[in-house]
Amino acid sequence: MSKHFETEAIRSQTERSQFSEHSTPLYLTSSFVFDDAEDMRSSFAEEKERNLYSRFTNPNTTEFVDKIVAMEGAEAGYAFATGMAAIFSSFAALLSAGDHIVSCRSVFGSTHGMFTKYLPKWNIETSYFKVDEVDLIESLIQENTKVLYIETPTNPAVDILDLDVIGKIAKKHNLIFIVDNCFATPYIQQPIKFGADLVIHSATKLIDGQGRVLGGVTVGRADLLREIYLFARNTGPAMSPFNAWVLSKSLETLSIRVEKHCENALKVASFLEENENVELVKYPFLKSHPQYEVAKNQMKLGGNIVAFEIKGGIEAGRKFLDAIKMCSLSANLGDTRTIVTHPSSTTHGRLSEEDRLEVGITNGLVRVSVGLEHAVDIIADLKQALDNN
Repeated sequence: MSKHFETEAIRSQTERSQFSEHSTPLYLTSSFVFDDAEDMRSSFAEEKERNLYSRFTNPNTTEFVDKIVAMEGAEAGYAFATGMAAIFSSFAALLSAGDHIVSCRSVFGSTHGMFTKYLPKWNIETSYFKVDEVDLIESLIQENTKVLYIETPTNPAVDILDLDVIGKIAKKHNLIFIVDNCFATPYIQQPIKFGADLVIHSATKLIDGQGRVLGGVTVGRADLLREIYLFARNTGPAMSPFNAWVLSKSLETLSIRVEKHCENALKVASFLEENENVELVKYPFLKSHPQYEVAKNQMKLGGNIVAFEIKGGIEAGRKFLDAIKMCSLSANLGDTRTIVTHPSSTTHGRLSEEDRLEVGITNGLVRVSVGLEHAVDIIADLKQALDNN
């Protein structure tokens, strides 16, 4: 980025109109007009760069994408209706029947469903490695392997994968290295610095930060984004201009919000680590985290997600959730409001118990998306709910 992160997030915007507005306006239009037949022909032939139709591009979505591109140090990007639309479209655009994926097993439940239920319909198979089996990645690579995919931190167990090590493996084998950077945001971590070819975000989470709109974005190498753009242009998973406008404004406060989220999360994690009803706590910037040194190397801060295991298993987990008073029970995360989720009975409930345990989702695991309330109040609510056990 040419300027400091915070300045770029605020000062990057569309060209002002004849009305000299200070803040970017909403461009709620489905289409755009042309001067004459030649202007229309040359525009559709992509001989000039301009907006044609809001399924392709729109000033609001362009502004949002340009900001993420700058924040991540990418070459190009495209904005989608949801995070999962970004993930699916990126894979669908770049893979062909018979291709193979190597992925960490610890991925979001819907991503796992895509790998195991839907991509196999097109003869696209996935081989998994565990978070502590990075040394096995090369043994999983086949002649038809095209993509190496990870999340870090992982959802929901908050494990950390070494971007530098995995990025070098991808480069050695000429694989497309794709990183889901949702939990970190570009403020905390920029995977492209470590060799990632594509970075994906569910903008619904910390990028929006207030639980208002859905959105997704993929940024990275221009040649790969060209294929993704063409796929999206023809299949229609585009982000709406309104959501793009909201998300672009959200980016203006991303750094200051994330700083406070992380400050609160570290306090919550430290409290939980001392609580007698808690078996285990995982937070990247706790020294007890197995990948603490890796996290400190590639992350500016620890993020806002804390995972912990309650003594007593699934019933203790349900009892804990039922006792929560202030915090929200929701499947979302990255909100101003602290959210508590019990993954084994909700977000990852459709996985078999064997699959859940494979990725560290025990029956007593609780995921806390630490919000922006006063840390004392968040801790007090968690404490009283834990005391109920």
